[in-house]
Amino acid sequence: MANTPKLDRYRQAAPQLYELLRDKIVSLEFLPGTALSRVEISAQFDVSQTPVREALLKLAEERLVDVFPQAATRVSLIDTGIAEETHFLRRAIELELVRELALRGTAELSAQLKELVARQIWLRDQQDYGGFVLADQEFHRRMYNALGKDDLWKLVCSRSGHIDRLRRLHLPTGDKMTRIVSDHSRILEAIAGRDPAAAQESLREHLSGTLDSMARIRAEHPQYFT
Repeated sequence: MANTPKLDRYRQAAPQLYELLRDKIVSLEFLPGTALSRVEISAQFDVSQTPVREALLKLAEERLVDVFPQAATRVSLIDTGIAEETHFLRRAIELELVRELALRGTAELSAQLKELVARQIWLRDQQDYGGFVLADQEFHRRMYNALGKDDLWKLVCSRSGHIDRLRRLHLPTGDKMTRIVSDHSRILEAIAGRDPAAAQESLREHLSGTLDSMARIRAEHPQYFT
């Protein structure tokens, strides 16, 4: 594990290991099928195997790793069925979110989203995929937060590992980043303009992009899929 970060000794190790390992899985630093050694991870982070086991079990609950007793633990292959279920869940929630936000039309949220769109444009031009993904996620998280739905955001995130990896494979292709910026701009304009129908239509189109390209992505990277 290159550039292994130091754990905060004032926090429990297991949640930190979970976050670090999950980030590496979702960002595809750990590719689907990669073997994960409990012994090596514990040595790299200078912790016992107990918090490593706890972190891996939580990742297994999210179906991001496959744990084989007395054998290897591997990063799970991307399951398109799980990705489609998560898309359905997220679309159902966020269609109502953008409708409610457009009806309220808060200036503070519009300013926050405008700033994030500007940041995404800069990150796109820098070809900073990791930073772009974080800004993309923050755009959506701010909408949940504006309505006090942070627990729903956590729920969606806990189910999003497979579709997030699918999106990460999709991001470097064609004009995907430009399309995301354009989609976010239209969502922002609809919310600021207090147009709930336009906000929902823009959101629906935005969330459909990766699934529409799923067959092509899978054909290009068959080794990463179940």
